[in-house]
Amino acid sequence: MSNDAELTPSALLEALIFASPQPVAVRELAAAAGLSIEETDAALADLEGRLAQGGLRLQRSRDRLQLVSAPAAAPYVETLLGLEVTIRLTQAAMETLAIVAYAQPVTRPQVESIRGVSSDSTLRTLLSAGLIEETGRAESLGRPILYGTTFEFLQQFGLERPEDLPPLRPREDAEAVPPT
Repeated sequence: MSNDAELTPSALLEALIFASPQPVAVRELAAAAGLSIEETDAALADLEGRLAQGGLRLQRSRDRLQLVSAPAAAPYVETLLGLEVTIRLTQAAMETLAIVAYAQPVTRPQVESIRGVSSDSTLRTLLSAGLIEETGRAESLGRPILYGTTFEFLQQFGLERPEDLPPLRPREDAEAVPPT
């Protein structure tokens, strides 16, 4: 491994993420690179800065990472690969997806309390489309399933991480609360 000694930590992590066939956890990267979690986090921050100037991005979802093309390159990548967006979502699915994206991790009863209607079939549709996934179980009564967004969701909406969602705006038709 004499050639690997010449790589900076961020370049080594870039190579490891590139070589991984699936999103990889930060702790797995640290172990493979022989770095501490703190060193890995610092190297990832450096890598993100370097990638911001090019055509690739470091995409994060929870503690997993992967390399993806920059959102601005999407139409060209689609042309090159002969891809076309085929996911068509109903209004109910978009509402449910937005709730999961902004409130994650979130349970079905929480989604339903916000929407005011049953969301079983909509959640199944989003799971089948790969836009959401089960992320665990809540510690409440019955231990309901927790849902969160996936890498596919991030890719479809051109985001690098869930925190890149646009901020929620207050509804314009909501009544203003009078000052006290």
